[in-house]
Amino acid sequence: MGGIVWSLGAFVITLGILVTFHEFGHFWVARRCGVKVLTFSVGFGKPIWQRQAADGTVYQVGLIPLGGYVRMLDERVDEVPTEQRHLSFNSKSVAQRAAIIAAGPVANFILAIGVLWLMFLIGVPSVKPIIGSTVPNSIAADAGIATPVEIVAVDNQHTADWQQVNLNLAAALGNNQVVLQTRDENNRLRDYTLNISQWRLDDSQQPTFLALGMQPFQPEVSLELSYVAENSPAAEAGLQLQDKILQFNGTPVTDWPQTRDFIVQAPGQLVDITIERQGEELTIPVRLGSRKVNNQAIGFLGVEPTVAPYPESYRFTQQYGAIEGLWRGVERTWELMVLSVKMIGKLVTGTVSVSNLSGPVAIAEGAGATASYGLVYFLGFLALISVNLGIINLVPLPVLDGGHLAFLAIEGARGKPVSERVQEICYRIGGILIFALMAIAISNDILRLSQ
Repeated sequence: MGGIVWSLGAFVITLGILVTFHEFGHFWVARRCGVKVLTFSVGFGKPIWQRQAADGTVYQVGLIPLGGYVRMLDERVDEVPTEQRHLSFNSKSVAQRAAIIAAGPVANFILAIGVLWLMFLIGVPSVKPIIGSTVPNSIAADAGIATPVEIVAVDNQHTADWQQVNLNLAAALGNNQVVLQTRDENNRLRDYTLNISQWRLDDSQQPTFLALGMQPFQPEVSLELSYVAENSPAAEAGLQLQDKILQFNGTPVTDWPQTRDFIVQAPGQLVDITIERQGEELTIPVRLGSRKVNNQAIGFLGVEPTVAPYPESYRFTQQYGAIEGLWRGVERTWELMVLSVKMIGKLVTGTVSVSNLSGPVAIAEGAGATASYGLVYFLGFLALISVNLGIINLVPLPVLDGGHLAFLAIEGARGKPVSERVQEICYRIGGILIFALMAIAISNDILRLSQ
């Protein structure tokens, strides 16, 4: 329950920040263009807070935190006195109206730059993208990648960490091949060409490098216990810290994945676990616990293995001064913008499955998870969603900012606006398309929750 409340709170904060900046972009430019703003609202529905400023603008927070709006004086919907017609939105030039509409998405891009700048000022703890192994018969394995090796670039785009590897590989979706520039432990550079002509993203939601068969380096995991949970099957059976697991039901185990598989596959069963304790071998009967994951019963013991420290040479912090941090923020925002545009194109062409679309539940989970990791990770998530919101709003669909800009472009070209009847038909079609996409995204969320 606490996790749901945390995710919901993080979601409301995330959406509130994004919507406020988006609508403020419209608001600020409208004011600069001499348009009277009647209402500035964050959220829809009944206002839970409202205040009217001296200039007549009503500022409010709506009950439903799933968007917002700026209502401007407009002769097409309002009775406008003659003396105020020059303050109406429709009285402004095509260029001014286009600037007002485009200001919302632009504000989202500026917000992304700002939060990424702050993130880089604080410093982002990162690990180098070291491939520890490749999955047999995967695309990465077929390329003959010799591990361990560090990925220094993807298609000549520098990659400092796994996040950048993930983004650059996603950008290559739909190509016939992608080239990894790598550096081995002896500082030798080598290129590997991966054949991705048949690669498509499914609904597994895993990072692109995992989908291609690259396994990030993991420190060595031993079979010596570093943690025994209270009141767990292990504690009740008398297992202790520093016990080393040797056998399950007489079968020797050599690594932790093998041990984990034994445990998972025996829910509720009585098993004999042979351990080494202070140089002596002991066989202890343990009744494994049982719990459901994805509607399937799995066993659990309640222990954790000893994990070797992560090599310090593989760790680093992405931290920059004010000027370089700002430049890095601009650079990362541009990369996210380009990737977002490409991913929309790949959704249209089918290179990326529509099952990858995410709705408010997935965003809430992402917001909650990144917020729990710390401020810098939440800022990175906020920037990503802000860029996506800006790009999606620029898609030329009626009811979105991009649709309004398309109508203005036609008006500028032909010298007169598109007829209201045509606009109304387009708005209905656009509304149906947006509703359909939202329905797919929400159904994807529900399916993920039920798995």
